[in-house]
Amino acid sequence: MIGSTRAFLLIAAATIFASALPAQAEKAAKPYRVAFILTTTPVAEMKGPDPAHSLFRTFVHSLRDLGYVEGRNLFLERRSAEGRFERLGEIAAELVNLKTDVIVAINTPVVQRVHEVTSAIPIVQVTGTDLVAEGLAQSLARPGGNVTGLTSTPAPDIEGKRLEFLKEAAPAATRIAFLGMKSDWDSPWGQSVRSAAQALGVTLLRVEHQPNDYAQAFALITRERANAVYLAANPPNWQHRRSIAQFAAKNKLPSTYMSRDYVDAGGLMAYGYDAYENFRGAAQYVDKILKGAKPGDLPIEQPSRFELTINTKAARAIGLSIPRDLLLRANQIVE
Repeated sequence: MIGSTRAFLLIAAATIFASALPAQAEKAAKPYRVAFILTTTPVAEMKGPDPAHSLFRTFVHSLRDLGYVEGRNLFLERRSAEGRFERLGEIAAELVNLKTDVIVAINTPVVQRVHEVTSAIPIVQVTGTDLVAEGLAQSLARPGGNVTGLTSTPAPDIEGKRLEFLKEAAPAATRIAFLGMKSDWDSPWGQSVRSAAQALGVTLLRVEHQPNDYAQAFALITRERANAVYLAANPPNWQHRRSIAQFAAKNKLPSTYMSRDYVDAGGLMAYGYDAYENFRGAAQYVDKILKGAKPGDLPIEQPSRFELTINTKAARAIGLSIPRDLLLRANQIVE
């Protein structure tokens, strides 16, 4: 009888110990380390559970919705070049040394710099150009290496179309300032805008800005008497979208942007992809990779639709009457 009791107790103890193992293993599991690199945003705007940077906040919240909680199963390394693009290589090397599980890069130039440092750590692009054309992936369907993610501009002709919409909204605009960096002007997307300007019979004024300095650019637009503004799609322009929209409104200049978040900041109109959708998508890529998927097997996503957004309040403020036909074609109207 005593032997039977002892055997029963041993079996019970073993059962309890075995049932506790999964919980202990889960408790002891090493948190994932994920990095996110921006280019111009101050790191201070990336901090906390609800970052000031609205797009990055979307990424953080999306990870949370997928079950990743900082301090429990996730370390989120926040990095930004803060306008000093020469620091990108140094930032990439630091993250590699930290043995980061996934590095999320805001755009193609950042992806390129990170890829120069590592061909092993998975890299997820959030926005940018064709990774295949840049030699960073073998194909859209099967990237093949350590880079995957999303693009924001599937073809250069979308930028020319954006200029056409601006001309429809402001038929009197004949001198349009192209506000961007040298790389924007020289790119296929910049060339598309220049071709569209020639076809529309308007003068496109090249106005170059510095990453965090727009004073000279604004002065040049005023001096050259531009009567509209075309904003190139680059990270500094997004970071300074409110001051750019305020400058355009103050000088009663019709303006066009790449995505709705510029319009929400006071801009007149936008035609392009949904930036917030890309940041949510980046979180989903991270989740798949952390669960064992190889970046080379994850197809690169291109925008499936483009939206025309018009801010009628901004139009009234500069005395512009948007043609009814254009309003009817808009996907979203901001009052």
